[in-house]
Amino acid sequence: MKRKRAALTLLAVAALAEAPALAQEQLPVRNCAWCHGPSAQGSGAAPRIAGQRASYIEKELLEFREHARDNPASKQYMWGATARLSPQAAHDFAQYYSALPAQPAEDGDGSLVESGKLIYEQGVPDANVVSCIVCHGPRGEGFDAIPRLGGMSYAYIKGRLEQWTKGYDASAHPMPIVSSKLSAADIEALASYVSFLK
Repeated sequence: MKRKRAALTLLAVAALAEAPALAQEQLPVRNCAWCHGPSAQGSGAAPRIAGQRASYIEKELLEFREHARDNPASKQYMWGATARLSPQAAHDFAQYYSALPAQPAEDGDGSLVESGKLIYEQGVPDANVVSCIVCHGPRGEGFDAIPRLGGMSYAYIKGRLEQWTKGYDASAHPMPIVSSKLSAADIEALASYVSFLK
């Protein structure tokens, strides 16, 4: 009887250990890997989603579905990808990707890191731009639905800041206002600095 009970306990433990893997297999994460990479670290202009805030991922997926994010890449790739996405699936994707380890891109211009750090930590007082720390935290860790920026690729951060200056994704308050007050040099420096944050 004891041997049978021990065997059942081992089976139960094994089943529990496999449950997350089985849940992950039911998500079509292979589709996401085409752009975001097999370990979700990002690829080109596609952002790293590994280690991103779950609340942010979920919110953005639903905004893609509702076409609230209207920049060209969103229209071309994410509108179709999320067209039939249910709120539960958005939640499941968010939980899965937020649990993956994130690696810093470290692909910015090293010579701009100090000036980018100054903007990130102190803002641009002359342009009435508050520091990035206020919302995104000292290490770019984000909070709740505010995204984690630390270690995101230079190309992605630069691209997003430039898109906001052109009027895309106007619902992402307050970023369109903030970006519109940044110079091209400010954007280059910020994107470089953020790519090295851990």
